[in-house]
Amino acid sequence: MQKKDITFLHALLIIIPLTIAIRASNNMLMTTIPLVTKYIFNFSESEIGIISALTSLFTFIGSGVINSRLKRDMRKKVFRASGIVYAILLPIFYFASPITIWVLSALAGIVLGILMPNIITYAGLLKDRRQRERVLSIYTLALSASLVIGPAIESWILNYFSLLEVFLFFAPFSILSGIMSFFVDFPEERNDGKKTKVFENPGFITAVINILTYNIVFSILLAFAGIYAKSTFNISYSSVTLIFSAFSLTSFLSRLYLSIRPAERLWYYMSFAISITTLGLVFISVLPSNLVLFTVALLLLGIPHGITYPLSIISISRTFLPEERNEANSIFFAIMMLIGIVTPTISGFVIEIIGFRTTLTFIIPIILSLLVLLRRYVKYVDTQIDKTYKSIAK
Repeated sequence: MQKKDITFLHALLIIIPLTIAIRASNNMLMTTIPLVTKYIFNFSESEIGIISALTSLFTFIGSGVINSRLKRDMRKKVFRASGIVYAILLPIFYFASPITIWVLSALAGIVLGILMPNIITYAGLLKDRRQRERVLSIYTLALSASLVIGPAIESWILNYFSLLEVFLFFAPFSILSGIMSFFVDFPEERNDGKKTKVFENPGFITAVINILTYNIVFSILLAFAGIYAKSTFNISYSSVTLIFSAFSLTSFLSRLYLSIRPAERLWYYMSFAISITTLGLVFISVLPSNLVLFTVALLLLGIPHGITYPLSIISISRTFLPEERNEANSIFFAIMMLIGIVTPTISGFVIEIIGFRTTLTFIIPIILSLLVLLRRYVKYVDTQIDKTYKSIAK
């Protein structure tokens, strides 16, 4: 740990503005790039899927290949440099062409792959378990708040300005993230010579299976839901981003609940989230296609979006030592990006053949199978609570 441990308030004062600045602008990138490539550069669905996957690929490299291997001092330097690069990079998207947008998307991916896992690790530095899990929940709450704020701002901007001009309006967010990156602390590395066993850890396996149950769905929604809504219901760009904001509202409320009442037994929350995910997919893929039902489905899908991610990072925080969490968080974040690489790439080709709704229908049995597998590993994470209670009783 640091020479002086961070406090609950200190952590919040840094995590909240930094997370909102990065996630609001990053979400704008991920939802606007498909619209730009479709309606300005005339990319096909397959090309849109590939460029979405490209961003995730380089985020995977930044997180899983680069950040996970850096020692503390070098990681701090690279983290701050990435904050500065991101501040410069975002407004340059305004000048993007059908060729340069590939390069810009890759660069944005790699810096975000370095920035995001370090924020997760910083949020988990507190020693007290309940305080730590509350900070982690508030961190994810800030993520959800940014997903409400970002699309709402973008929706207003698109009433008066073009898709490309949105990148200029979001430049202050990237500049703030560059400034705030200088205030983040980093945990000491483990120095006992032992190698951290990440993939063998049941808490890590639980986190990965849990995030798979939702991120497969979310990756498809992020790349194609906006296009589906515009082409099917003939709504404006502003209305498309406003629908995403409604989706983020229920995500925000779910994370607000977890911030007030941190989860004890993870299984109950995880199984509930998967049930709601399945219901939301049924609303889109099985029920009649209209804008009201589509919006209701996104409101439903916002609930597991709010629950799933915080439960995964809590699972990691319960089963890894503080000095092990950077590697675990980096690999976990890289796997999230790997999902973002594989899913849009495959689904882009599949959607061209069978359509958006039918593709989501085939996702439902995959999600339900993961529920069965998840039950096997989450028991271990929940037993950590029992050990904590016994320790307190003694």
